[in-house]
Order: sequence, then structure tokens, then C-alpha cells
Amino acid sequence: MKNILLNRFSKYISYATTSDEMSETYPSTPGQLVFGDFLVEELKKIGLQDVEKDQFGYVTATLPANCSEKKPVIGFIAHFDTAPDMPGIAAPRIIENYDGKDIVLDADSNTILSTLDFPEMKEYIGQTLLTTDGKTLLGADDKAGIAEIVSAMEFLLQHPEIKHGKIRVGFTPDEEIGKGVAHFNVEKFGCDFAYTMDGGAIGELEYENFNAAAATIKIQGRNIHPGYAKGKMVNSQLIAMEFNALLPEFERPQNTQDYEGFFLLTHMEGSVENSQLNYIIRDHDRQKFEAKKKMIQDIVEFLNVKYPGRVSCEIKDQYYNMREKVEPVFFVVERAEKAMLEADITPKVQPIRGGTDGANLSFKGLPCPNIFAGGHNFHGKYEYVPLESMVKAVDVIVNICKA
Repeated sequence: MKNILLNRFSKYISYATTSDEMSETYPSTPGQLVFGDFLVEELKKIGLQDVEKDQFGYVTATLPANCSEKKPVIGFIAHFDTAPDMPGIAAPRIIENYDGKDIVLDADSNTILSTLDFPEMKEYIGQTLLTTDGKTLLGADDKAGIAEIVSAMEFLLQHPEIKHGKIRVGFTPDEEIGKGVAHFNVEKFGCDFAYTMDGGAIGELEYENFNAAAATIKIQGRNIHPGYAKGKMVNSQLIAMEFNALLPEFERPQNTQDYEGFFLLTHMEGSVENSQLNYIIRDHDRQKFEAKKKMIQDIVEFLNVKYPGRVSCEIKDQYYNMREKVEPVFFVVERAEKAMLEADITPKVQPIRGGTDGANLSFKGLPCPNIFAGGHNFHGKYEYVPLESMVKAVDVIVNICKA
């Protein structure tokens, strides 16, 4: 299974599927459609049925039931876009029998995967690590998840003695820019419940995620020649700095953990005449989430008293905490826990400090907890995934199917 996963994953990450939040198309980049076509052919080749790619780029397929006993229809979902933070990689660097020491990713830039910065690396001594070249991200988020799902389906097809109900698989674009299931047809997918294979380290199991919103702050200044600016110039950049300073310093990502929410300034641009700030707002608690949005609006109102009519704000909700939709059917979490224990994995049930397609799917009527895909340090050049963790993820999928 290790070689199968290595070859499959290596092939997948050779496709450029970076999503683009500025794009007005769906999917946001043409490379995702190209990779989707490849997946369609691969799913047909391994023997899945009802394989199709729809007009939005969603790839779906069916593994028919092989038993007469009535069982729930289960789905497994992963996304094929990679984060726009960095370009993807053409091929992984393979570190066999990892010795527990630092790994030099790129000597020219002195980019080092350091055990001091990432001490969890030592948990994988003796294993095979797949890393970047120090210039790109790896793409384990979430092509590791796709490789695991496809490999599990192939294994079940090759072992008909393992009895299971109907299984559906789905691969989605544009998850990294918050649009992964914007057009996903839950009714057509036809599952009782599903799992996204989009978590991090081995054992992770998540059914709680952030409530999420995006805020755009626009500031109108007044540009006057600086030699004649007294009493006339209004520098929008200084108002932008003032806005950011009014947000609580200890509610930034670098100062938060566990269930603590945050404001993150993701982008800023400006001149004397015009400035814009883009934030994301996150909190697991719905009331605290609403309070954070109100704080943004209150600061805007305060600055508009000081600088009349110069600050505007637009806040859009992105997704909500799936916990309220999963808890009433908590057996879907328990089923995944049992599958992990059967694979000799200790489940680590914890909140996601982020979001997955599963959050929006849960609110569309498809309860969808999130299971580990095995990777670490997503969205950057320090990303890596232990191959053995991917093997275990396949075991968990198979165990869920046969439960």
C-alpha cells in the first residue's frame, strides 16, 4: 500500500491546481478542471461506477454495495485545489527511514525543516516523510486525502470478501478559497452521512470548526499637495493603521489556541487617497463570533464620528460551526472513532482551527465530520506528510465502510 500511495500522491501533486480567490470563474482556475478529468479516468480504471464530472468541476463516483443487508450510504470527500499562499510542487522529496534530525529542504535559501520549530517530527522516526523542495508547498492538503480515498476504494474492489454498503466519493474544487461546496448537489450525492479526509496529523477527528466571516474595510482619504496640506489632507493609510490598532492585540492568530477566536488582517493596500483592509473573523462560539463582527462595526462607527463618512465596512459570513448539525447524529463520530481504534490509532478528537467543506455540507443536510489525511504545516514550504500516516488513513476508511 505504501508504494501505491506514494505513486498516486506523486502523480496527483504534479498537477497545478492552485485556486485563485480573485477569479470570477468556478472553478477558479483551469488546472483544477484538468486534474478533475484525470481523476474521472482513474476512477473508471479502478472500477468505480457512475463516474462523472459536472459543469462545476465536481467529480463523483460510486462503489456499489456488495451485501444484501441494508446499510447506510456513506460518502468520502476531499478537495483537489491547493492553497494560493504558494505554488505547488512537481514532485515530493522522499526521506526514507527518517532519523529524527533536521531536514535541509533548500540549501541555497537555508530553508530547514527543523525539529526545534516542529518537534512533532520526532514522532515519525523510522518512517518515510514526503516533503517540499523548500520553494513550494507540498499539496498534501488535500491531495493526500484524495489518494487515500481512491486507494481505499481500489482496495475494497480488490477484496470483495469485505462486505459493505453503497459508498460514494466526491472531489471538490476551490475549498481553499471558501467556495468548495458552493454548488455541490447534496441530494444527488445521496448519502446518509459523509467524512472529509482533510485533517492533519494521524488520529485527528474533528466535528467542530470555526464560525467564519470576512470583513472588507474601505477608507476614503483626501490627497492634497503636502506643502499645502494643513487642515486639508486626510491620509487614509493613517486611519487604516488606527483601525487595526483598535482591534484587541491578544485576539490575533499568533496569540490564540484551542477554542479562542481571532481577527486576522489578510491583506492591505493603500495610498493617501484610498486604503483597504481585508480581515477574516473566526470563533467557535456563535455568540462570541457575533460579538467580534459587532466590534468591527463599532470601530467603523467610532472612526466615522472622528472622520465623518470616511470609513465603510462589508462583512460576509462564510461558514458556521458544524457541531450543531453533527451532535444530533453523533454516531457518525463514534463510527470514525471505532474505525481508528480498529486500526490501532488513538483518536484525537479536537476542534478545527479552520474550516472544511464538511462544515458547509453539514448545514446543507449532510453531516460530515473531518478525519486526518496525515499532513503537517499546510499552506507553506514546511509542509510534509508521513507516508505511514496515509496508509493508516486508508485503513480507517476501509474500517468505516465495513463497520
